[in-house]
Amino acid sequence: MQQIKAWLQTTPYKEYAIAVASADASFKKYYRLSHKNHSVVLMDASLEKHSLTPFVDITARLLHVKVKAPKILAQNLSLGYLILEDFGSTNLLDVLNKETFNKFYAKAIDEIIKIQKADTTNLPLYDKAFLHREMDLMQEWYLEKKLALHVNKEEKECIASALEAISTVVLSQPQNIFVHRDFHSRNIMLTSQNELGIIDYQDAMNGALTYDLVSLLKDCYIAFSREDIEALALLFARKKDLHVKDEIFLKWFDFMGLQRHIKVLGIFSRLYLRDAKEGYLKDIPLTLRYVIETALRYDETKEFGKLLRQLSPD
Repeated sequence: MQQIKAWLQTTPYKEYAIAVASADASFKKYYRLSHKNHSVVLMDASLEKHSLTPFVDITARLLHVKVKAPKILAQNLSLGYLILEDFGSTNLLDVLNKETFNKFYAKAIDEIIKIQKADTTNLPLYDKAFLHREMDLMQEWYLEKKLALHVNKEEKECIASALEAISTVVLSQPQNIFVHRDFHSRNIMLTSQNELGIIDYQDAMNGALTYDLVSLLKDCYIAFSREDIEALALLFARKKDLHVKDEIFLKWFDFMGLQRHIKVLGIFSRLYLRDAKEGYLKDIPLTLRYVIETALRYDETKEFGKLLRQLSPD
């Protein structure tokens, strides 16, 4: 904190009071700086300075296509600090319920469409190898480490067959699209002007059409009915003017969701076991439910869904 205060003395924010705002799944910390009726946010990435250059780059790309990303007001990349526009402390998860979700999700879908216009030049590619590297986290961290299971040869073959089918369908949909990669309710802020402010996008990649859509609509922290989610997914397809049958689009959406949620089972388990972040344990059951329910819906993944249901106590 002393280093932060010393740096602030060199900025226009030296008179601002400092208070803890939040932390995230990484090792970043956030502080709210306030003075009179004005506030800004200090991002402390001193423990992972490598993440700041991508954050600055991606911020510029998003602002260029009129996405409401936080403006960067001051920076010191060598120390690992940024001062950002403050979107407040209300995120979409705070206001989502059965009465409001259609309105807010429709607004968020409009943001995805803007995000997908952003420049993808030199962004890492969400290719087959990367899709599988992410999904492999589930067997290692969820099944083998969290549940302490020995996965036998037959079970491994079942998993491998499903993961191959998943990546094939994911790669069959339109590619070369800007992917926020963590576009869910906790990373969408509701500003005092009722605008949606987008945060936590520094890991953006070049990938598939439905990735951010499934992150939004099949959120690991809140769920709505399958019928409502399908209707919103198809709203996106109409707004994008996609000339594809609803059945095919929903399969793209579902298999992208399988890829993401299989990965997240591994990540939530790793955050608990390796990083001692217990808060993510409570989000595993919903994530697991998404995987099993979706896997059971399709012939290519049905056996995998049955296996996961059998192996998992959650």
